[in-house]
Amino acid sequence: MTEVRAKKALGQHFLTDQKVARAIVDALGRTVTPVLEVGPGMGVLTQYLLEREDIDLKLIELDSESVDYLLTHFQGMQGRLMEGDFLALKLEKIFPGEFAIIGNFPYNISSQIFFKVLDYKDRVPEVVGMVQKEVAERIAEKPGSKTYGILSVLLQAWYDIEYLFTVGSGCFAPPPKVESAVIRLTRNGRTDLGCDEALFKTVVKTAFGQRRKMMRNPLKPLARAKADRLGWSEEQLQDFLSQEVFTLRPEKLGVEDFVALTNLLA
Repeated sequence: MTEVRAKKALGQHFLTDQKVARAIVDALGRTVTPVLEVGPGMGVLTQYLLEREDIDLKLIELDSESVDYLLTHFQGMQGRLMEGDFLALKLEKIFPGEFAIIGNFPYNISSQIFFKVLDYKDRVPEVVGMVQKEVAERIAEKPGSKTYGILSVLLQAWYDIEYLFTVGSGCFAPPPKVESAVIRLTRNGRTDLGCDEALFKTVVKTAFGQRRKMMRNPLKPLARAKADRLGWSEEQLQDFLSQEVFTLRPEKLGVEDFVALTNLLA
């Protein structure tokens, strides 16, 4: 087998630029830790990851053709390489402690990968990933931008985000129609949000569900639920919703603002 056929259904665009591949691997912190490579494809990152003695590497690949290629072209893949869907993987069964994640993430599931990272935020100290440029910009964006959104807030609550570099479409086979970018997520020192975490997620997702409207509109059902719990009158509910924060659009609020809003609605 000389190469793997890129499959559109799997969002595959194989990185071919070796300098970019090495730069991605070099962006991973120098610490002895298990590392999971997501979607290794034909192993353009794998070859450099295997050179690093500080890494205990495991790989997860959904495409059986890529699995066959890796087993054929790389020694020692037995026991390292898993065939399966990263999104369905129970990571705690593979890694008893902390582990880092790296990969040229398939475009069609990149956001889902980051939501899964959030599920394992206490085990994942670092992520280095290549994604669509617009997704990278959204994740790294600060409040006030039109691209700032749900992933921006939820990831920035727990990680420091660095937009490392842009990768042109000519570095891939087949070339995607968009530019790509590499970002690094490093777990910050936060151990507690200072609010109900489940409600925080609900508030953020609900607020951005109607991002062009003032937040009193999408968040009114949550405010009404609080009013019902506390036995407020309709007048008290309207008075509550007249607070300045409910007149803002969600992209104006940073993480701490959303924490305060969550506590307000609790």
